[in-house]
Amino acid sequence: MKAAPARNRRQDDHRPNDNCQTEIHRSENRRPSESRRRNTSRLWLDPRTKIAMLCCVNIVMVNGSYNGLAGMLRSFFMLLPLGLLLAERKWQAAALFAVFGSAAAGIELFWFQRSAGIVNLLLIIAAGLFSRFLPGLVMGYYLFTTTKVSELIAALERLRLSRKIIIPFAVMMRFFPTIAEEYAAIKDSMRMRGIYFGGGSALKIPEYRIVPLLMSAVKIGEELSAAALTRGLGKPVKRTNICRSGFGLKDITLLAVCLCAFSAWLFCEKTGR
Repeated sequence: MKAAPARNRRQDDHRPNDNCQTEIHRSENRRPSESRRRNTSRLWLDPRTKIAMLCCVNIVMVNGSYNGLAGMLRSFFMLLPLGLLLAERKWQAAALFAVFGSAAAGIELFWFQRSAGIVNLLLIIAAGLFSRFLPGLVMGYYLFTTTKVSELIAALERLRLSRKIIIPFAVMMRFFPTIAEEYAAIKDSMRMRGIYFGGGSALKIPEYRIVPLLMSAVKIGEELSAAALTRGLGKPVKRTNICRSGFGLKDITLLAVCLCAFSAWLFCEKTGR
């Protein structure tokens, strides 16, 4: 009479919990949706087009001025990342870039002329850094968040680049998102232990957050390099790709517009117009 309840108890112990199954299914369903949302692009462009636009934006914004026609072309390249972010519906990033970019450009054009002394110097430094480097950083953010690693590798191989350049780029594309996830996990773990800013243990943050992050960064870099080599990036044979690659009408249009504007900017810079 007592054996049957014990056998039933053992069967119940091996039976999975409904709540655990629900949480597992939720996590499994959540992960693919997050990866698809992070890697999908509404305005699909070839990675070579994005790289060309990134180079043009960086060159013009770092070396350009606001005088004459060159200033108008510089404004065009400053608004180019904003248009791409809006096309991808990245509203928060576009709003932040619009606010900080407009403030930096306004200070550089108008406000610093009305100030003097140390205030003028600080305004020039801050506005110059933001107006010259922020568009390039935003273009890099756009490239990283809308390009899959396989698409980038296929595009770089079509450019006939060396494997010594392709493999570091492939590792870098996976490195920064992985480090961000690792830092978020370390931050949550330390917060549960009361180690956070304002918790009375701020002095322990370098030891309990930075040191584990550095150790994780080394390990993640080694694992990603091994994963890239495992996928055949280090082999001398030609790789095949199943991802989408190639220039379309959007790529040709954007490349033509950017190259024409860049050529006009170079002409204006040389002639002083």
